[in-house]
Amino acid sequence: MAKIGDIELGEFPLLLAPMEDVSDPPFRALCKEQGADVVYTEFISSEGLIRDAAKSVIKLDIYEQERPVGIQIFGANLDSMLKTVEIVERSKPDIIDINFGCPVKKVVSKGAGAGILKDIPLMVKLTEEMVKHTNLPITVKTRLGWDYDSIHIVEVAERLQDVGAKAISIHGRTRSQMYKGNANWAPIAEVKNNQRMHIPIFGNGDVDTPEKAQLMRDEFGLDGCMIGRASIGNPWFFKEVKHFFKTGEHLPEVSIEKRVEMAKRHVEMAIKWKGETLGILETRRHYTNYFKGLRNIKAYRLKMVTADDLATLNAVFKEVLKVYGE
Repeated sequence: MAKIGDIELGEFPLLLAPMEDVSDPPFRALCKEQGADVVYTEFISSEGLIRDAAKSVIKLDIYEQERPVGIQIFGANLDSMLKTVEIVERSKPDIIDINFGCPVKKVVSKGAGAGILKDIPLMVKLTEEMVKHTNLPITVKTRLGWDYDSIHIVEVAERLQDVGAKAISIHGRTRSQMYKGNANWAPIAEVKNNQRMHIPIFGNGDVDTPEKAQLMRDEFGLDGCMIGRASIGNPWFFKEVKHFFKTGEHLPEVSIEKRVEMAKRHVEMAIKWKGETLGILETRRHYTNYFKGLRNIKAYRLKMVTADDLATLNAVFKEVLKVYGE
């Protein structure tokens, strides 16, 4: 039974990874409905929150049906991170997660995200002070190391646990790899097999089939699995994995009717959250992804991404249903 603080997550929980411009409230709610055990917000800049930047503040929005939900923040300045904790607490999340893994240059160049992998003492200090600053459980998401020659994740995880981190999610790549090559889960298993470790260790990276999730559980012995890109346009992935665990069989492919229904619900929730213009604009990536892999879908996708009101978009969905439906 995996637990983050007092939050019981069941056997081998599936976590929705925090993804920039992806894991917004509507998408998180849909993933939760489809079997995600924990969901995380997009990562939020501590400096942006302190400045009251609208783009950062709106990311604090959470729905009751998402719980347990973690708000993820990034930064490298201790004072800013502590002020951020106070702001984040007002949104009443269940968990605060620190991003020590984002490989993107604009984040890394400020010493935040995966940039902090060059300064492990600062990484540990930030975690320790944040743990002291809140009663909410603090968790960490990170990578194996800065590059192949600096993989010290077993020792780093131990130090993070010792200063009070309640769980660690580890992406099986270094920062220098970005998202290239294959994720290496062996060092994550080493962290889990360290006899001093007693907090949950979640694996992340390349889990894009139920078989891979099972491998992470049975062969690598991890406590849970954090799923990112495989869920984009496919919130059903969590349900598929759980069904496979239970039966050893795959669920049938999601019908076009269900895809259209999910796309429509997703857009409607986004509009309710941000208004029609932004709701449609910012959700385009999602609702086009629901139709990925359909033969000759390109023309319809073009219509979807150029539709700027709900009536036009619904007309395209109706057309797709007519052409691709049973």
